[in-house]
Formats: sequence, C-alpha cells, structure tokens
Amino acid sequence: MNGPARLAVGGLAVALAGALAAAILDLPSAAVDLRGAVAMNLSASGVEHPVTAVLLNFRGYDTLLEIAVLLLALLGMLAVAKPESGGSPPAAADPMLRTLAGVAVPLMILAAGYLLWAGAHRPGGAFQAGAVLAAAAVLLHLAGRLPAWASPKRMLRLGLAGGFLVFLAVSAILLSEGALLRYPLEHAGALILLIEAGLTLSLGLILAGLFLVLAWHPASPSESAGEESKS
Repeated sequence: MNGPARLAVGGLAVALAGALAAAILDLPSAAVDLRGAVAMNLSASGVEHPVTAVLLNFRGYDTLLEIAVLLLALLGMLAVAKPESGGSPPAAADPMLRTLAGVAVPLMILAAGYLLWAGAHRPGGAFQAGAVLAAAAVLLHLAGRLPAWASPKRMLRLGLAGGFLVFLAVSAILLSEGALLRYPLEHAGALILLIEAGLTLSLGLILAGLFLVLAWHPASPSESAGEESKS
C-alpha cells in the first residue's frame, strides 16, 4: 500500500472513530434504572448475585445467543482449516515449562470449579470458569502436552456444542410450558447451575479451540515422511 492510500485509510479510520465517539457522547441518559428492578426480583431468580441473575435468568436469551456466536466463530475457523493435510505434533517445550504446567493446570481446574460454584452468590460463573479452563489448555499446548487441532473428534465436538445444547434443551422445555427461559421458582437455582456447568466445559473448549486452531499448521513434507517411515 503506497503513501496516499495509507493516508486515505488512516483518515477514514480516524473519521469513523470520531463519528462513533460523537454518537456515544450524544446518547441520551437511561430513562429507566434497571438496577432497582433487578434487586427487587433477585429473590425469584434462583441465585444471589445480580449479574448471574441477569445473564442466566432475566436476559437468558442474550446469553444463549452469545454462546451460539462463539460456537459459530469456531466452526467458521474449522471450516477454512485444512485438516486433511495432517498436523504437526506439539513442539518440544522447556522442561521447566512442562513442570510448571503439570503443577498449575490442576490448580487452574480447581479454580474453574470454584468460579463456577461461586457465580450463584458472588463474582464468577461459567464465562470466568471457562476462560480459566481455556487458559489451562493453552498452557498445556505451550508446554508441549496438548497438540493443536483443526478437525475435532466426535467427543470433542460433543463437548464444544454440549453447553449450547443443554441451554437450548432447557429453553425448549420451558417454552413448551408457556414462556421462554422463565424458570419455575423452585427449580431456578438447579436449572441455572446445570446450564452453567455445561457452559463452563463448552466455553473452555471453544475458547481453547480458537487458539489451538490458529496454532495448528499443516505438517510439512519432511514431517509427513518422517511419520510414514515410523509407521
């Protein structure tokens, strides 16, 4: 890209940023403060933390669509990958990094479980727990213990879609009873925990997959020849 083209693109980007900033500053103040409404209905949500109540109960369909978007993003990346050409094994890592991963990953899994449990009454929940699980997978890959992939097997595919399918199944059952994601008061807490448990696993796999698919690369001819000679 030559100089004038760069200036044009830069000027367009600056103009767009300025227009967005002006639009945000011109937004009217909220006519309704929903914090009071959330606090008044918190006892009927099945959880004690307002953020979890909003994400998994009052505005649960937003969260359902967010999970669908993340899953579609990963599926799009897998669609443009070329798994038929094979992949290279994880690169050899420093022994200290491998040792660190062996110590840290179990603790990260434990932390993810705590975040999942804590989400009902304090900051935490499926998104935070899933992010910790994804970070553990990235650490395992960097330590040479987890290969990158571009063609997930059947069980991995089930794990990727499992959280969304659980959420969708609960939504369908509740819709058949007359309302979308309107939990019965006596079962609200259990249903939210079920959904969050499924989402934790799926979000961990999806977020890790976004990294592992990018880290994957086709095996070079020399690597393929080496693998064939070993077999």
